[in-house]
Amino acid sequence: MTLFNLGSINLDHFYEVPHLPAPGETLIAESHQTGLGGKGANQSAAAARAGARVVHIGAVGSDGAWAVNRLNELGINTAHISTVKAPTAHAIINVDPAGENAIVVFSGANMKQSLTQLKAALLTAKRGDMLLLQNETNLALEAATLARSLGLKVVYSAAPFNAGATKALLPLTDLLILNAVEMQQLTEATNSEALTPATIVVTEGSKGGYAITPEGEQRFPAFPVKAVDTTGAGDTFTGYLAAALHEGQPLESALRLAAAASALKVTKKGTADAIPSRADVEVFLAAQT
Repeated sequence: MTLFNLGSINLDHFYEVPHLPAPGETLIAESHQTGLGGKGANQSAAAARAGARVVHIGAVGSDGAWAVNRLNELGINTAHISTVKAPTAHAIINVDPAGENAIVVFSGANMKQSLTQLKAALLTAKRGDMLLLQNETNLALEAATLARSLGLKVVYSAAPFNAGATKALLPLTDLLILNAVEMQQLTEATNSEALTPATIVVTEGSKGGYAITPEGEQRFPAFPVKAVDTTGAGDTFTGYLAAALHEGQPLESALRLAAAASALKVTKKGTADAIPSRADVEVFLAAQT
């Protein structure tokens, strides 16, 4: 079984700052680091760290070979990452002492996905495989349409939130994942109409979150940790949840695993490179009982 991910690939620039900048304010950063990021790459990394077989579909510029190499090192199949005539995407991430962040993203190559490349990748899939999508690339709607026709399950992380893109993808989505703010935005965009995905998972940070299923609503807890960098926590949750469900775990245990992985992630600085291994997450979980 394989998890396919049409996802963004970024060069993340991290700046530790005394506080998040206010409008018009100039700050002196206390440190600077770079690393692999982007919602797509983070979620692929998380799913792979959770033990899933992951095929990443994406695009980089001529300056992006390092990112493909890093994805390979993380155990991700990169055969369907193309090199395009646009710079590799990047993000500027300011992180304050409490681990909160403010992020600006330049999309670059992420919005240059090839329909030919996408079809070539998904036509290798088997019925029952899974497709993971976010809102940081083009061709998400085309990917979901093709995936559904091939019998794949579609998992959609509707971030960064875009009302038009999200409403178009809802009828093709099996599992929708949002945070509390995005859920509120979606409710407003759809005028509180009934949503079509079979399962909707809403994360609420330190409060945990809840899942809406045909059987009703079930809550899941967060795990108390000292956060040093919350960047990528949601992506870690999404990748782990998708991997756990794909391997056949019931929703309750998959949510618990994903919440634990997300909690461990925020105790480390960085994004894709800071995502914990399955073994580390299971040790952490064992200590909670």
